[in-house]
Amino acid sequence: MPFPRPSKALARFTVLDLSRVRAGPTCVRQLADWGANVIKIESPPGVEDQMGGPREGSDFQNLHRNKRSMTLNLKTPEGLAAFKRMVKKADVVVENFRPDVKKRLGIDYKTLAKINPRLVYASISGFGQTGPYANRPGFDQIAQGMGGLMSITGLPGQGPVRAGIPIADLTAGLFAALGILVALLEREKSKKGQYVESSLLQAQIFMLDFQGSRYLVKGEVAKQAGNNHPTSIPTGVFKTKDGYINIATAGQKTWQRFCETVGATALMERPEYKTAEARSKNRDALSPEIDNYLAAATSAEWVERLNKAGVPSGPIYSIDQVFADPQVQHLGIVQSVTMKDKSKMRLLGQPVGLSRTPSRLAARPPDLGEHTNAILKEFGFSARDIAALHKAKAL
Repeated sequence: MPFPRPSKALARFTVLDLSRVRAGPTCVRQLADWGANVIKIESPPGVEDQMGGPREGSDFQNLHRNKRSMTLNLKTPEGLAAFKRMVKKADVVVENFRPDVKKRLGIDYKTLAKINPRLVYASISGFGQTGPYANRPGFDQIAQGMGGLMSITGLPGQGPVRAGIPIADLTAGLFAALGILVALLEREKSKKGQYVESSLLQAQIFMLDFQGSRYLVKGEVAKQAGNNHPTSIPTGVFKTKDGYINIATAGQKTWQRFCETVGATALMERPEYKTAEARSKNRDALSPEIDNYLAAATSAEWVERLNKAGVPSGPIYSIDQVFADPQVQHLGIVQSVTMKDKSKMRLLGQPVGLSRTPSRLAARPPDLGEHTNAILKEFGFSARDIAALHKAKAL
């Protein structure tokens, strides 16, 4: 039975995935979910730690759907030769080894580009391929700290706080996937591949966005602002009769609509709140005053009233409440995939839709080496070739 493809969009591309942990697999998941022929190359049992958590764990399952798995020991001459033979027919290689490791193994871009000049080769690292920190081990929280995010997350004076998701890992993977797609598009004209680089540190710094530009353009060093928006006041978390909600009142007209909706027109006339500049200066005094007005109704009531009045507002959900929301259910981001025992597992699908070539969860995450022989046959390996690789313990 042919391997089910989740989309036709990238079906013409073959990706050899050497990556592990999170950033690399996140990158390759983007390609796999849009139909690329992704081959996850893993070490045979007992060769080395796969460094990705238990296969049956939810994290692994979420990262590795729509991929096939084969085992290959790149530390053996036979395994390395087999990999290079596969590279001749591949479009993309993705890896997140330290720079010295891939050179030592003989699978760096310069080496493989000689075998296949059309190859797009992507490297994801903690700090970049060169420079004083190039060989440091990368970790999401380290990048969050060095990239400035932890200095602006949390309440004022609280001390450094990490974001609740591995944002440096995830964004480095997403940016690498974007770079690969750009390189593949460019290759259609030049007929040449190229080297794509991304790092956790670069991705995290890029995600500073306007906080970074405020410093670069004006020299302003942003600090922790808690739940308050750093520039749009009042925007943040406010207390209601039965909980908390988010409210965003960017702009003078929105501020006026907000005050009219909650019955706080008196605030509009007070000098300390009359302009955006004044509200920003007096934000700490304004927030509790708003809480007093919101105590008159429940969170659900205020969300309904405020949105109806054109004031952006929303509930603050726990994870289970997120997936129970009718709009989330309508968007269909949760999809099911059939597991080996015919049970259904729910996972997160892609957050972007294409009208003709949509993505879907077509195949469950693979068992270790589940597709080894079939993949090798597709790459032209004979039964004798495959048997020789097994005998050499290269698979």
